[in-house]
Formats: sequence, C-alpha cells, structure tokens
Amino acid sequence: MPGTTRFLQLADVAEVLNISSAQAYALVRSGELPAIKIGGRGQWRVESTALETYIERMYSETRDFITTHPYGKAEEV
Repeated sequence: MPGTTRFLQLADVAEVLNISSAQAYALVRSGELPAIKIGGRGQWRVESTALETYIERMYSETRDFITTHPYGKAEEV
C-alpha cells in the first residue's frame, strides 16, 4: 500500500470524524473503535481500515435507528 497510511493517530481520527481528541480517545478506551498501543509511551494507533469499518457500522446503526424509532420516520400526511 504505497502512499497509504496504515495507522492513524487519535488526532487524525478526531479530524476525520470531526470530533474532539477526547471523544476519539473515549471511543478507543471503550472498545467501540479498535486500536493498538505502541511504543514505550503507549501511544494509541487506529488502523485506517478499522476506522472505515467503524464509520460503516455507524451508518448502519443510524439507518436502523431511523427505521425503528417513531420520531425517525417522516409522518404521512
């Protein structure tokens, strides 16, 4: 994969998702977004494919919410 970054820092994840770094950290710490800790200082890294999988899962969960939540459906007139 030349030219492709395999692992992202949490700041990069936060930028992609348009959330704060603290929110990205919380996603990782909760296990909702898979990540690894590397190096002596234990810095978090998220694999690019894991982030894309997470985004697709959120789209799916949102679609499910919209179809099942009573306020998510457009009212028929």
